Amino acid sequence: MATEAAPKTLREAILFFADYQNCRKAVEAIRWPDGVVRCPQCGSDRVTYLASQRRYKCYGQHPKPQFSLKVGTIFEDSPLGFDKWLPALWLLTNCKNGISSYELGRALGVTQKSAWFMLHRLRMALHDGDTTKFDGHVEADETYIGGKARNMHASKKRRVMMKRGRSIAGKVAVMALLDRHGKDGVSQVRTEVLSSLRKPHVQGHVRKHVSAGSKLSTDAFFSYQGLDGEYTHRVIDHAEAYVDGVDLGGKQLRMRLPDGMLEINAPLTAEEKKQQKRRG
Repeated sequence: MATEAAPKTLREAILFFADYQNCRKAVEAIRWPDGVVRCPQCGSDRVTYLASQRRYKCYGQHPKPQFSLKVGTIFEDSPLGFDKWLPALWLLTNCKNGISSYELGRALGVTQKSAWFMLHRLRMALHDGDTTKFDGHVEADETYIGGKARNMHASKKRRVMMKRGRSIAGKVAVMALLDRHGKDGVSQVRTEVLSSLRKPHVQGHVRKHVSAGSKLSTDAFFSYQGLDGEYTHRVIDHAEAYVDGVDLGGKQLRMRLPDGMLEINAPLTAEEKKQQKRRG
């Protein structure tokens, strides 16, 4: 959907995806990026499109020669049309702070239960989508996410062994990586739930998603120590400053983790602002 005609606002997205041909072209571009439609049953490219039925027909020898655009995708077996699914995908990838099922349901005119189902499938698809490594200016941060003890019932406190103070009992370790202005100038965020925030897990996650030699900015957390030999490692002391104006602290990192990876419009760094002034 990264074309000149791609919608820029929610109103444009709803009008754009109300046309089935636009939906068809968008899904085909994602599903078959080389432009060759293939049968999900046998993989053959001997396929023709039946415009009157909005289905494809494969000329391979198997019992199910016809298939719809939904077959073999996260949209399969859903009674909702692409005029609901694709605006939902647009909203999910364009809302920096995420979107709830209630908000999505109101925007698309579907029930909260249907919106929850759509978001669940879309987030899993986004989470499993891109496996390429970041190779630009990458910022990393980590935190524990979970309920506060004072908001829990006494029985739940006992169940998760919650202690007074800054206890991590019952909380989940989460790490986020921000690729600042990567491919085509678009910034991306990747989040992942870790088993712990110990050095092997944190550094393993960095090596999994960041190419060696990249510029890496982190805080002074001890689990990042030892990455200097593989990356251009810059350490930021949160007591003095934040990473070029971007606060990656746990409470300020407002993203929904199941989204996996989102495209965001991250603010320019001070150095990038200077370069922009020189050019213009």
